[in-house]
Amino acid sequence: MWITSSPTSAKKPTKIALGNFDGVHLGHQQVIEPVLTHKGGLPSLVLAKDICLQAAEASGYSHLPGNSTVEKGSVSTSSFSEWASVVTFFPHPREFFSGHFRPLLTPLEEKSCQLACLGVDQLVLLPFDAALANLDATTFVEQILIKDLQATHISVGSDFHFGKDRGGNTELLYEIAARHNIPVTIVPLHNDAEGRISSSRIRQALTDGKLTTANQLLGRSYTLTGVVVLGKQLGRTIGFPTANLRLPSDKFIPCQGVYSVKAFGILPDQKPIFGVMNIGHRPTVDGQDMSVEVHLFDWEGDLYGKTLTVSLENFIRPEQKFTSLDALKEQISRDCDTARETFSHYASATTQP
Repeated sequence: MWITSSPTSAKKPTKIALGNFDGVHLGHQQVIEPVLTHKGGLPSLVLAKDICLQAAEASGYSHLPGNSTVEKGSVSTSSFSEWASVVTFFPHPREFFSGHFRPLLTPLEEKSCQLACLGVDQLVLLPFDAALANLDATTFVEQILIKDLQATHISVGSDFHFGKDRGGNTELLYEIAARHNIPVTIVPLHNDAEGRISSSRIRQALTDGKLTTANQLLGRSYTLTGVVVLGKQLGRTIGFPTANLRLPSDKFIPCQGVYSVKAFGILPDQKPIFGVMNIGHRPTVDGQDMSVEVHLFDWEGDLYGKTLTVSLENFIRPEQKFTSLDALKEQISRDCDTARETFSHYASATTQP
């Protein structure tokens, strides 16, 4: 997948799915699907089945706040007549206007991975700055989408607003695009029994420990990806060694507690290893800093420096303080039993080499 923050270096012409897409949840996937028609559309909502670990080939990002451009990825020798593109904003507009840091369900690396798995050819990250914020809606469409990106089709959610003071809506987008003979797909809001599927609902569900709800809204398990770093090594002293993950600083962290998890990035063919994960401050041992620690079942080996992706399958219990290390050890043993029971239907896949 080609990733750029400069419209001039974007691959063209483009079929554009336009939005913020934090989470790449089921509602977002519906907006993206119309631009994937050159590949037969979204393949059975692939993200809904299991974790996606495909990574866009890359030499690395050059775009972080304060830099001007990013180009990442490789271009196939076979050209597309139209590039299936997601056009989004970086940083998130809410972060720009509020001036407050906004952790993301899918930071940039994770979002690009999820989009690549869906079959998106290109991710265009429009730098959201004062100039873009003050661009009126008509100029945004005609200058950036039509002239710079050579849009041949635009897909948006029915509640999408754009331009200065959010002055543009789907009706205006349709009118402007029609003058240039560009079709627009306006995707209705994706709802479940409780209402609209949204990134805000997912965040709240994760905050409340309602992991099943969050995963249903995402259409896949929520994941944490990080590098294994040296920790306090207290787990091994009580018989439960853990891998300590250093996560991206802008990753949204769910509520503190214990989860049953599947860890990817260790075995060949991306087979998972099952385990339990604790998110929290380790109050029993007077921990001060937030930690993310994964205990893997039936595994021994050096993981330092490896990048693991952990999918959160079930929320077992909130974090709590115990009266002694023995009491903590007993509870961890019960947590492991709970998680193993959760994964019992994966019995044939748990045999490790």
